[in-house]
Amino acid sequence: MEPFVSKHAHAVTGTLSGFDRLVFRGTLRMLAHCGGMMSYLHAVKVLLKDFASHAEAMTKRLREASEALARKTGRPIRYLASSAINKEDIAREIARMDGIEQGLICILTAVEPCLSYEIVRDRNSKYLDLQPRHRKCLHLYHYHIHPRFGFMHARIQTWFPFAVQICLNGREWLARSMDAEGLHYVQRDNCFTWLADPGQAQHLMAQQVRSDWPELLNDIAHGLNPEHAAMFAAFPMDYYWSTYQSEWATDVLFRAPQSLAGLYPKLVRHAMTTFASPDVLRFLGRKVPANGNIPPLLQAEVASDMKQRPEGVRVKHRVGTNSVKMYDKQGSVLRVETTINDVDGFKTFRSPEGKPDAPKSQQRMRKGIADLYRRSETSQACNDRFLRALAAVDDTTALGELTVRLSQPVKRDGRRGRAINPFAPGDARLIEIVSRGEFVINGFRNKDLRGLLFAEADASKQEQRRHAAAVSRQIALLRAHRLVRKVRGTHRYHLSAKGRVILTALICARNVGTEALIKLAA
Repeated sequence: MEPFVSKHAHAVTGTLSGFDRLVFRGTLRMLAHCGGMMSYLHAVKVLLKDFASHAEAMTKRLREASEALARKTGRPIRYLASSAINKEDIAREIARMDGIEQGLICILTAVEPCLSYEIVRDRNSKYLDLQPRHRKCLHLYHYHIHPRFGFMHARIQTWFPFAVQICLNGREWLARSMDAEGLHYVQRDNCFTWLADPGQAQHLMAQQVRSDWPELLNDIAHGLNPEHAAMFAAFPMDYYWSTYQSEWATDVLFRAPQSLAGLYPKLVRHAMTTFASPDVLRFLGRKVPANGNIPPLLQAEVASDMKQRPEGVRVKHRVGTNSVKMYDKQGSVLRVETTINDVDGFKTFRSPEGKPDAPKSQQRMRKGIADLYRRSETSQACNDRFLRALAAVDDTTALGELTVRLSQPVKRDGRRGRAINPFAPGDARLIEIVSRGEFVINGFRNKDLRGLLFAEADASKQEQRRHAAAVSRQIALLRAHRLVRKVRGTHRYHLSAKGRVILTALICARNVGTEALIKLAA
């Protein structure tokens, strides 16, 4: 992120990184599988033939307890005939009409799909059997203006196994925190267009990740069903909390809308014409071989798209259900946002599951809130990689002026370097390779380029030596033109600041059609 912010420091007032939308799911794990459910029924002495009546009684008890506060305070309980109706819009309108500034806004109910149980008769044994089933049941949505989290909602399933879902917004939470600290800000929708103290705002947002999440979420769940402990007195159990979806946003606040308006079309063009599928994979933390080929075992779809939305243009790069997006919000905020729905492929440094005393090592990331801090680090790294890749955009120097020296021979350390023709197949291929996204963070080595320029797998040792010598000459040529620089004490090379600007411009020029170039020149 730093290269991008440093380049546009004259137009940027600050940055803010933290959670945007957070969705947690609470599961009564003993009731989430048939074995546990049977253990529960045995403990409460309920036969399978009586399961339906027991479940109905528990559902009635939950509904009465869940709706008690709304009935006591006179808040509306409204049934929605379709689950597709936008519940948030309804809740916000009720809050506006009734002047609700804190507390319960309303309870919205809707019949929605769920995973539950059904008693079936086994044809062979003639015995009753408990089976999991996808079915529909009533869900209760509690919308609040929470004293700590601001506008939020929580949902509970009214049939076994009584799953809970809680949706928070980190920006709403931050607004409450800044109010408590007496910090001034301007908030529009779910972003801040101006912060009196960006550093302190970032400090407050960073504290969210270190919250006591089990206590916070259990407190909200208790409000959904105050009778939970009494209902399960004979078989006590608590909710296990997992992160169903997280959105981690990095906002770059521009001083004036005109600054972002002039830059953003170039960022969009660069993101859509320069970043290939391997780049998208690397942005989202996936490993890609040095040859740039998509891993054969990858089952997820890799895609990029651009949409015109009411609040601005959105560019989205997606790997399966995870994505990194870019928005221009409220005219003066550039937002880069990583959404993680699937943690497969991500790692965290911890002890193996069930072995707390074992040495720590890289383990697969869990959905549970125990790995929420690591999820935030992973998301920020994705945002940083994306912004670093955009740092070369928006150089106002004409392309001809940038490349005039490339078309002339140069000397470095007394040795002559030939001219570079950026539109010749060989030189163009070299330019595209050294500009690849995987080299943004760690740079590249001779070996990395050989794997992309030559078929190293089938080459003899003698051919490999020739390839290594050829790549060394090409790297020396790039260094002579000051397009790359060597990392001291290593055999790695990075694009120079000048090199990234020039090569990015050349790649864009090669990928943009003639008609578009003529329009841009005009």
